[in-house]
Amino acid sequence: MPTPTAAMLVIGDEILSGRTRDSNMNHLAKALTDHGIALCEARMISDDHDVIVRQVRELSGSYDNLFTSGGIGPTHDDITAEAVAEAMGAQCGIRDDARTILQAHYDRSGQDLNEARLRMARIPDGATLIDNPISAAPGFILGNVHVMAGVPRIFEAMLASVVPALTGGAPMISRSLRVERGEGDIAGPLGELAAAHPDVSIGSYPFHQNGIHGSNVVVRSQDGNAVDTVMGALQTHFPEAT
Repeated sequence: MPTPTAAMLVIGDEILSGRTRDSNMNHLAKALTDHGIALCEARMISDDHDVIVRQVRELSGSYDNLFTSGGIGPTHDDITAEAVAEAMGAQCGIRDDARTILQAHYDRSGQDLNEARLRMARIPDGATLIDNPISAAPGFILGNVHVMAGVPRIFEAMLASVVPALTGGAPMISRSLRVERGEGDIAGPLGELAAAHPDVSIGSYPFHQNGIHGSNVVVRSQDGNAVDTVMGALQTHFPEAT
């Protein structure tokens, strides 16, 4: 079975301005890799309705899964729910089930479910809610689009409930080798191995530590035997490697 694919949209002016550092993409990539889903593309976009609609349509049509982070809070610039609904051809409004969740949460905390907070109950018709054990406001799944919060700990909590239900492939196996040579010295053998083993990803990541210059070579594949073969060839080429 082909490896299921995924893309991500990181939504938020605060990300693009540099005020906030994104960590959700890294967390998503690791979680999907462990589940046998390939994260093939990630884009960072602004809080612009038309941009979100266009990107959701393109990416949801190109990959098995699309994940979004950001733009589902209580403020005026939280517009992801409406944009995703339009992209997927659905109506969007206050959903009774989401409102009930929020009402119970704010009753427990002794706060009012005011008009701003009620914005977080805007859910497209036909969507399935994603549980939010941190702050109650749910995300949602519409078609193959998974819409989640931008706050990292909430994103991670939501993702933990989503990933087990997704169809995954064989987990990706990854092994690495430290070679104390520059990339210019190892590029030839790596290129030959990559050509001979197209089902294996071979990456080179240079380092300079304590006066030592070298590269960490990372070998990745869902085929454990292929990884072993490439690692053996690398150790033959670079017997000093560790």
